[in-house]
Amino acid sequence: MLEKREFYINGEWVSPAKPNDYHVIDPSTEEPCAVISLGDQADTDAAVAAAKAALPGWMATPPADRIALLEKLLEVYQARAEDLATAMSTEMGAPLELARTSQVGAGAWHLSNFIKAAKEFKFEQPLGDHAPNDRIIREAVGVAALITPWNWPMNQVTLKVGAAVVAGCTMVLKPSEESPLDAMIFAELMHEAGFPKGVFNLVNGNGVGVGSQLSCHKDVDMISFTGSTRAGTLISKAAADTLKKVHLELGGKGANLIFNDADDKAVKRGVLHMMNNTGQSCNAPSRMLVQSDVYDKAVEEAGKVAAQVTVGPASQEGRHIGPVVNESQFNKIQDLIQKGIDEGARLVAGGTGRPDGLNRGFFVKPTVFADVTPDMTIAREEIFGPVLSIMKFDTEEQAVQIANDTVYGLTNYVQSQDGERRKRLARQLRSGMVEMNGQSRAAGSPFGGMKQSGNGREGGLYGIEDFTEIKAVSGWAAE
Repeated sequence: MLEKREFYINGEWVSPAKPNDYHVIDPSTEEPCAVISLGDQADTDAAVAAAKAALPGWMATPPADRIALLEKLLEVYQARAEDLATAMSTEMGAPLELARTSQVGAGAWHLSNFIKAAKEFKFEQPLGDHAPNDRIIREAVGVAALITPWNWPMNQVTLKVGAAVVAGCTMVLKPSEESPLDAMIFAELMHEAGFPKGVFNLVNGNGVGVGSQLSCHKDVDMISFTGSTRAGTLISKAAADTLKKVHLELGGKGANLIFNDADDKAVKRGVLHMMNNTGQSCNAPSRMLVQSDVYDKAVEEAGKVAAQVTVGPASQEGRHIGPVVNESQFNKIQDLIQKGIDEGARLVAGGTGRPDGLNRGFFVKPTVFADVTPDMTIAREEIFGPVLSIMKFDTEEQAVQIANDTVYGLTNYVQSQDGERRKRLARQLRSGMVEMNGQSRAAGSPFGGMKQSGNGREGGLYGIEDFTEIKAVSGWAAE
């Protein structure tokens, strides 16, 4: 079993102020795979102090030099890709193929996009032709606390760290205690890339401990958090006393609108997208809304596709889905599947219990419900597992009403060959992102939501902007 108790503070690996062991569980086996230490106030204070001390020098570092360090980070990141994949596969249950391609790949993608965006980013620019002596300056918010989740670990770490590096912020990272191993490798990469002492710091801990301490710390200028809406609410309240900037990427309950003119692969694409990463994605298309005249056919196809999704240990090679992250999540998902049955939804595939042949590990059957109504629990709560709810609609207006009838607003999806309809829906759907006909958003496109899915945007120019403050200057000397 790995022993990884140290924290990375001020350019060094240091022992915790007080021992507080925490076992990281391999969700495929239910056995401990590593032991870390959870930090306390003294560790949090030390990391924040290091970041605060490093801030003036890092802010004054020319953007070109910060970009050069980011380029070096990408280089060493790619060299350690297999180590990162193995860590994520073991700690949070991503099958090796998914871990290598999507989980590790997401980090490389974001770092590459930040490097490109940084070279175009305007840190200083004129207000306008009408005011030749006015300048608008974008400068770092300051010390940024980065709190990241377990479901897409490197995706979220790189989205936050990459933007903060370009903006000139110094950082304290608290990764999820469920997936700390990849983040500790990432700290090694930051060190190897040559970032100055104190620019990047890592303290392991849980939300109640280090997470709360960072949220209310007087010397933290910004919180960038990805996780549950419940935790986001608590962080907002804790941060209010110091009026720090709060950036939240929270839950979702995405609607996938399938019209009668959708392409032949729309249903299959929607089911597989839902099952990807074992359904543990905030932007998952968990509500499939199907137009009534193609509804029965879509339900039948969705059931067949889900039945063909295989489940197995994360350590195995292949294109299967792995376990959910822990026992708590497993039990929650089982309860919600049972609630779907109890409330009258029609079970088309899957159901409660582990898949056949798997009697250990937090494995969930790929599950599809039909005849779901908007008032049912499975239509309203974020399940965060491989569970799809299919609902029927008659008209475009009804589809929009059902899709928007949620507290969340992260990603919605549209499947239709009618270009004018797609434009109408893109404007009417209340979500930070809309993806249509299986086309992914391009490099640098901002990720983020509205309503209880959070605020702020990550990725590319928009992500960098979120780690800056705007300073308006008059009387600028003519050049």
